[in-house]
Amino acid sequence: MIPHHAQAVEMSDIMLAKTGLDAKITTLAKDIKAAQGPEIRKMTGWLTGWSEPTAMAGNHGMNGMMTGADMDKLTAAQGTGASKLFLSQMIAHHEGAVEMAKSEATGGKNADALALAKSIASSQESEIKDMKALLATL
Repeated sequence: MIPHHAQAVEMSDIMLAKTGLDAKITTLAKDIKAAQGPEIRKMTGWLTGWSEPTAMAGNHGMNGMMTGADMDKLTAAQGTGASKLFLSQMIAHHEGAVEMAKSEATGGKNADALALAKSIASSQESEIKDMKALLATL
């Protein structure tokens, strides 16, 4: 989940570097960073405390992750097109995170990780609904 969250923060940073965006998009990007940054730090702290590596080894795919080409498209996009692309990509990204979080919530063993997984699934499902509604208005 750490690399997944890190990409969401990166996508948000890309949007926050743009000018002339709808304030709702800017707020969403800030909210994503505000939620996922602390979760990254929490998960990294757990891994460190468990003497586990904090970086993924190998080439593991995660549902909802954007490719390099997807990230390049987001970086190049401007205006309403950038907002629509960001929302579409972030919806897919969140759907992947929800899937991972639900998997942890049903199969995990650590109480703290289970609680975080349930929180991530709930909050991101809510954000998906909000993003779909916002996308429909653009």
